[in-house]
Amino acid sequence: MSDRPGVLRGRRIGVFGKGGCGKSTVLVLLTRALLGRGYEVCVVDADSTNVGLAAALGLASPPASLMRRFGGTAFKGGPVTCPVDDPMPLANAGIDLDVLEPQYVSHDGRGLSLVTLGKITEAGAGAGCDGPVAKIARDLDVRRQGRAVLTLLDFKAGFEDWARGVITTLDWALVVVDPTTAAVEMMGRMDDVLGQIRAGAAPATRHLDDARLVEAARALYRNARTRGVLCVLNKVADRQSEAYLRDRLARYSIEPVAVVREEARIGRAWLRGEPLLPGPLGEAADDVVAALEAAEVEAAIDARPAAKPTGGVG
Repeated sequence: MSDRPGVLRGRRIGVFGKGGCGKSTVLVLLTRALLGRGYEVCVVDADSTNVGLAAALGLASPPASLMRRFGGTAFKGGPVTCPVDDPMPLANAGIDLDVLEPQYVSHDGRGLSLVTLGKITEAGAGAGCDGPVAKIARDLDVRRQGRAVLTLLDFKAGFEDWARGVITTLDWALVVVDPTTAAVEMMGRMDDVLGQIRAGAAPATRHLDDARLVEAARALYRNARTRGVLCVLNKVADRQSEAYLRDRLARYSIEPVAVVREEARIGRAWLRGEPLLPGPLGEAADDVVAALEAAEVEAAIDARPAAKPTGGVG
């Protein structure tokens, strides 16, 4: 059990990775581990292209898309715009799980809730940009009885949502790396992007011709809340592969916080639409939670103001 109980309550954690790396698998395992430590968890399905997350979490069916609740995408005449073209915050982006209309949320009765933001197919032919999904993911504030809920966001594969600025409203980003060169390089790029943001880098705004939009984009980056990026190795078949991945990541000064071994039953569960149970992989998921909790405590210590000197002048 954790010696840092509750430190992740109210935090927003995003899970990223290249296509096929198994980020949704890691998210489900992480959800199970967090529930096991007494956290209340809201999973946000922000992957506009994938399906099956509800079944993997053991829920009977996915909820209706929050995109409908927010009025639909700009491509269909609704108010939800792409954050690249329109970085202004989404109006009324807060939800309370206790009063949210039941069709928009699925619960398991044991501390898990699931909301989904929308799938690219919902917009119809010719309106397939999923930027509006990223905007909801960026701005969504999940609460219960006024308290912020620990939120896990499952993003679509690739780097695109990072470029849309979703990282600015996350507390922590978790990048899943499988045994591929592309995954290692993506981890390095993401770590570098966060470093640039924390160093004060401004977003690209030359495509914006409205000063209000330019300032909105810059404010998001200026006020970015992200504390750090953590790396998880997934689908690792043997010690040799693990050693190679660790060596490659070390070139970026990145140390993975956990290793998820390759298991055939994982693929079978996704294929059959069955609940994904931790089994032997539960220990790796516990390692991820422990690393997040430790990083959160360290970040809180670093954020404390320096103590003023005391005592008189001799």
